[in-house]
Amino acid sequence: MLERFRSLYEDETPVAQRFRYGLLVFDLGTVFFVIVTSFFQRTQTVEFIDIVLGIIILVDFLVRVMIEKSKGLFFLRPATWADVAAVLSFLAPITGEGFGFLRILRTLRLLHTYQLLARLRQDFPYFRKHEDVVLAAINLAVFLFVMTGLIYATQYRVNPEIGNYADALYFTVTTLTTTGFGDITLTGTGGRLLSVGVMIVGVTLFLRLAQVLFRPAKVRYECPQCGLSLHDSDAIHCKHCGTTIHIKTEGGV
Repeated sequence: MLERFRSLYEDETPVAQRFRYGLLVFDLGTVFFVIVTSFFQRTQTVEFIDIVLGIIILVDFLVRVMIEKSKGLFFLRPATWADVAAVLSFLAPITGEGFGFLRILRTLRLLHTYQLLARLRQDFPYFRKHEDVVLAAINLAVFLFVMTGLIYATQYRVNPEIGNYADALYFTVTTLTTTGFGDITLTGTGGRLLSVGVMIVGVTLFLRLAQVLFRPAKVRYECPQCGLSLHDSDAIHCKHCGTTIHIKTEGGV
């Protein structure tokens, strides 16, 4: 049984690949769920779904622990503790609403999808061609979701200007882009520190996305001599060592 689980999480078989894509869809679904439910009052149905999702994440977490060869290193990874926080968050109706603020950390499960990069390069030509842009956009989106969730969790019910997830997202985006209309402000010292974090980290990620969008496109091809992996699309020699390279194009090699 243990080897079967290890195959699903680590091997490159078609079944394992479909399983990991399924995990990706599940992670995206949890992000969608937390956004949608923020607009409505909590009901028994929502709490039931919370418990079901929490159990699924818990099972996924326990399986990862079982198949992990270096368990000490496993528990040093930020993604591991994001999983622990997500489990507690989803099971908050059982453990008490005091754990409700941990619900925002479930969005960090998106980071698990980064292990699919190699497969995404193989399956999707668009991703392979625009990997830097896609990754920069994902980094910015993950930051937006996490900061928006944190702002919503800490300001909801104490800040009349933050009534739902959309209000928190609006504040995050206007702060990140330095627009700053001023119609929504965060209260308290903690709120001001959150605003500073959004501005510093968010602007950095935004500029990174702009950089990869507007710089000349590069293609991935490892130079057989020096190992340089990024080259101009029309390059015939490696800029680093001068070795002749043969980059595949739509018209041939």
